[in-house]
Order: sequence, then structure tokens, then C-alpha cells
Amino acid sequence: MPENEWSDPRLPEPVEWSQPHHDPPPGRGRTFLAAAVVVLIVLAAGGIAWRLMSNRGATPVAQPSAAPTTVPATAPPCPDPKLRVAAAPEIAPVIQQAAAGLGEPGQRCSEVVVQAAEPGAVLAAKPQPDVWVPSSSTWLTVAKSRGHAWSVTGDPLAWSPLVIAGPEAMESLFAPNGATSWTGVVQGAIQKRLPAVRMPDPMLTSIGLLSVFAIHQATARANPDAGLAQLQALTLRSRLENAAADPVELLGQMAGETDSTAATYEVGVFPVTEQQLLTYQRAKHDVRLAGAAPADGQVDADYPFATRKGAPADLVKRLRAAITGDSLSAAGFRAAATKGALRVPADPEALLGAARQWSGYQSVAFQVLLLIDASGSMNEKVTDRSGRTVTKASLLRESGASAAQLFGDDTSLGMWFFGTPGANSPAHTEEVPFGPIVAGAAGKSRRDELAARIGAYRPVSNAGTPLYRTVLDGVAEMRGRVKPNTVTVVVVLTDGSDGGTRFQMSHADFLKKLTAGADPAKPVPVIAVGYGPDANMPALQTMAKATGGHAIAARNPADLASGIAQAFLAAHAGK
Repeated sequence: MPENEWSDPRLPEPVEWSQPHHDPPPGRGRTFLAAAVVVLIVLAAGGIAWRLMSNRGATPVAQPSAAPTTVPATAPPCPDPKLRVAAAPEIAPVIQQAAAGLGEPGQRCSEVVVQAAEPGAVLAAKPQPDVWVPSSSTWLTVAKSRGHAWSVTGDPLAWSPLVIAGPEAMESLFAPNGATSWTGVVQGAIQKRLPAVRMPDPMLTSIGLLSVFAIHQATARANPDAGLAQLQALTLRSRLENAAADPVELLGQMAGETDSTAATYEVGVFPVTEQQLLTYQRAKHDVRLAGAAPADGQVDADYPFATRKGAPADLVKRLRAAITGDSLSAAGFRAAATKGALRVPADPEALLGAARQWSGYQSVAFQVLLLIDASGSMNEKVTDRSGRTVTKASLLRESGASAAQLFGDDTSLGMWFFGTPGANSPAHTEEVPFGPIVAGAAGKSRRDELAARIGAYRPVSNAGTPLYRTVLDGVAEMRGRVKPNTVTVVVVLTDGSDGGTRFQMSHADFLKKLTAGADPAKPVPVIAVGYGPDANMPALQTMAKATGGHAIAARNPADLASGIAQAFLAAHAGK
């Protein structure tokens, strides 16, 4: 079996296989207890008891017993199963029930072992299962790109659209008139109308992966500029209460609540499959759960039946035939894809790029000083993506207003404009005094003041560009603010090069001064966005490298918002 090539450190520990109904080898039982959070739910329809796995591994699904069997205390251990099956947690009970029906009545040892595992966990498993039923066909494409080949014949076993769910007590907040939308969740999070929003890890779960895809699709349709759309999607990411929530654990937590108000704040809004929502509703828990498929981005989870080369063909065929449409329908799955659902890209990288951004985002206390170029060249006219003739400054005003929403409530920030309209002008002016974003500045929260000041941004014609002096002053200012467990950065946006002012200096002198006061124990990386073809990218790259930061080129006028989004991600990814 080749080594697993999926090397992302965020993936869970490899799945370990165990045979039902006999004692595991020493230590293996402890592995499962440590890897899984076990929640027992009795399904009202069918009375099937099953285990919900945690998002860090897999756990065997409890096997329904065909008849009571007395096992002698000295019974020999069961042989290894002939067929190992990994299945998404929500469909695993149906497959386990089908597998149990393949054995003889009273049989102690099973030829088939079925384990519930999120797709990301299966990708990391050694050895790989013989049969895999992930919750999206996309994972098979991802596996193929990593050197794992799976064969699929026929249609998926079932489908289930994603829904946005939450306690009925807050339904009017996230599903007005019973309708949900991804953009509604984004705006609800920004405006703090929703007490909490939680999402699963897109590098581990199909719900997370498909939700991130759908959110980006929805914001792209709502915004003509791709950069602004990305900023809106990232704003939701920055406001998540939990970005690695396990849907099964969330449902288990809801099931254990008796107070709908507590559930509203402890759990909040989260995506699940329709099947999981129906299963929860059928159980009639104290706290009722409401939900609906988002109107601006319906996307299906589908459940392909995939086999690995060398799997026992006859047993695979028998298991596949035993998983009936009636059993799937009774469990809440659909027999066909949702009409009008989003088409998931065939290229896995089209999904994984955004997924890695979300998964790699660091929710840490953040201190940022924004340095915005206010030199005369920012008044130059450009053509944006929609064909409008606008100025660089107007694009900055549009993008900056959205960027103001990106920062979380634990952020402290300040903003300077730099440019010299007169011979004796200072290199920069303080537009927003540094401090907590939720605290007051000029009678407003700093978030509101930041948006207002960017909205009023008007570069002065013929003003010079004191880029180097401003960066030196900004870095010096933030070095005095560095504190433990906090990311402290300087973000600079410029469309030109240092020059045209009394502060002008050579690049060599600038780098010498920039590195002279550096303290490895108190890093202040510079995240530099070079806007337009005249930006001095070599200079921005060297200042970023010298401080452990990151340089981003926004060459196209319409890419300004994308550049701001990349700078934001770079800072929160620790790059």
C-alpha cells in the first residue's frame, strides 16, 4: 500500500480498524477512546443505536444484533474482517445494518467491519479501507490526485442537500419567513444579529468543504468585483465562533439541551445535511431545530460507493445490494440530486484553495497598523472589472469599506495616510488612533471610524510618496506594542515607489534602518500590497522578507480588494 501523500498537518490521526465482537489488541481500545467523543442517539425510526464520531478520527458503528448470542469467556479471537468499510457518519448506520444482514443468525464474528469516519480522516488512514462511502464524490477526486485510486460504478447511493440550521427560537434571525441564505448568514454575523455561527473544518468534512464553496459562490454573485466578494466571504470566516466544529457533536450538544435560549448562544447557527436535520427532528428533543437549504447556493452532499483494487468482489457486490433505497429513504436521504443545485468543480484544487484559506486562518488577538498611500498617483484613472472608468482612490474607498468589517472584535488597530502635499508636510498623518476596534475613536467605534475615514479618503494631487519613512515609523511604533500571544503587523498599501519628498532615502539605507532595531523576540512583519503596475514590488518584497512578512502584487485595478484580502489572510496565517 503506498504511503499517504496528503501531508497537511491539520488532518487527523490515521483511522485504526477494529473487528467487532472480540477483544482488541492491547492499546488499540485506548486509541479509540482517546480519538472519539461518543454520543449515543436512539433513532426514533428503526430504533438503531449508533455512535457519532468526533472530528479527530473514526469510531466503529454499533452493530444491531440479529439474535442474542452467548459468548464464552474463553472464546477465541475473531479473524480479521474480509471487508473494511469507511462511511460518512450520517450514512454509516444504514451501511452497518446492511452489513449485519449478510451474516448467519447468531454469528459472533462479522466478515464486514464498518467505521464512521469523516472524509479527511479516511484520506489519512493507513491502511485504506476496501470500500469507501464519503459524503461527497469530490473526495474521490482529491484522493486520486494524491495517488489513491477508487472505482465507482453507477450512481451514488443517495443525496442530501446542505441546510443552514439553528434553534427554532432564533429562526427569525437566520431564516426569515423560513428561507435561509449564505449571504444572510454573512450579514447576520457582520451586524451581530446572530449570537454565534459555527462551521466544520473544510479540510476534514464535506459539510465544511461544500459550505465554503457555496459561500464563495453566493458572495461572488452578490458582488460584481471578485475581490470584494472574497472580502465578504472572509469576513464570515473572521467572525466564526468555531471554524472546526463537528456537526455530529453540535447535534449531540443540541440534543442534550433543555433550554432553547442556552442553545441559541451555546450552539447558534451551523450547516448540516438535510438528513441530519430530519434525524434530529424525528427524535423530538426538548430544543427544536429549524433549517432550510440556502436559496443563494444549494449544494448537495452525495454518497458514492467506491471500492479499492483487491477488495473481495463478491462480498462488495453483496454489501452494495444489501443497501436498499428503502433503507436510505427511511433514514432521511434523497434518491436523486437536488434540481438546480450548484455543480461542484471537477478540479479538486478549485475547492481546496478556499478550504485551505479557511482551515489555515488563525483566530488570534491581532494588532495592526494600516499605512495607506495618499500620494497624487492614487488619483489616476483606471478601468475596473466591470468596465467603469474610475480612480485608484475610488477603488480603495470601495474595497476599504468592506475591509473594515474583516477584523474580529479582539483586534486593535490604527490607520495612517502617507503623502506630502507640501514641501514641509509630515510624512504621514494619523487618521484613526491606535486602540481596540470595538472601543471609541472620535465618538465612534474604531471599526466605524475606519470605514468613515477610508470613505473620505482623497489623495492630494502632486503629493510625494514617503514610503520608506512611513514604514520605518510604523514598524517602530508597533514594536513598542508587541505583547505575548498576539500577532502584531504593519500592513502597507502603495501604488508607487519612495520619492518626491524630503524624506527620500536609498533602498540600502532604508533596509539598514529597518533591520537595525529588529528584535527576533518581538517580530513586527510588514504585509505589503503593491497596487498597480508602477508599484515597486522588489522594494516591497525586500521589506517584507526583512521583517518576516509577505508581499502581494495587485496588478489589475480590480484586484485591489483581492490584494487586501490576501494581506489579511497572510497576517492571520502567520506568513
